[in-house]
Amino acid sequence: MLKRSVFVGFVLLALAPLNDGACWQGLHKKGTTRCMDSVDKTWHPVGSSWTNSKCNKCRCDADIMSCCDGLPSSVHYSEDCTVEYDYNACTYKVFQKSDRSIPCPHSAVGK
Repeated sequence: MLKRSVFVGFVLLALAPLNDGACWQGLHKKGTTRCMDSVDKTWHPVGSSWTNSKCNKCRCDADIMSCCDGLPSSVHYSEDCTVEYDYNACTYKVFQKSDRSIPCPHSAVGK
């Protein structure tokens, strides 16, 4: 039964990049006391939550680590506009290329 569950978990993890989902998970060995953030290469104790330098919101649990995008994974806007991410504040702005003071209408996926 355990082998089957692990296999199903790996299949689901393999399919994750095929969707527009903004969350992912990673299994770790039973008895693990901490998780490593793959973005910042920092360690976090089981039971903790944090936001890393790319604004991913993560949680370390006894058997799994999960993270979700804190910023959109895809922003749609017109060609005369651009998007700027602020990873310190975990925000973004979409504005006209010719004048940063003019915001652009946009849609976003993944936050």
